[in-house]
Amino acid sequence: MGRLKYDGTAAPITIDDATLAHLKIIIGTKLRRNESFLMTWVCGADAEDARTTIWVHPAIPLQFGFDTAVLPPIEPERVSSIMTALNATGELVLDDYLYTPTLGHS
Repeated sequence: MGRLKYDGTAAPITIDDATLAHLKIIIGTKLRRNESFLMTWVCGADAEDARTTIWVHPAIPLQFGFDTAVLPPIEPERVSSIMTALNATGELVLDDYLYTPTLGHS
């Protein structure tokens, strides 16, 4: 399980490495274009909130941490599908794209 750390103060979001590798491309593309967006996910059972939404902005620190040194293969159609949905709604709902229901908020 990889980790997405946002803003340096909140606990990291745990995401499987395959999904995180795809999200890294999508989030990086949006931020490189100076495009902010909402990101939402379901939190773990032990979290204070059942669902969390954050505003992703280029000025806020973001770190991707992977459990393995070799990144999983990237599926271009998966990147395209996620980016299309994000551009249509302005919100990246992470639980829509997980291979496994293990996304949580540690």
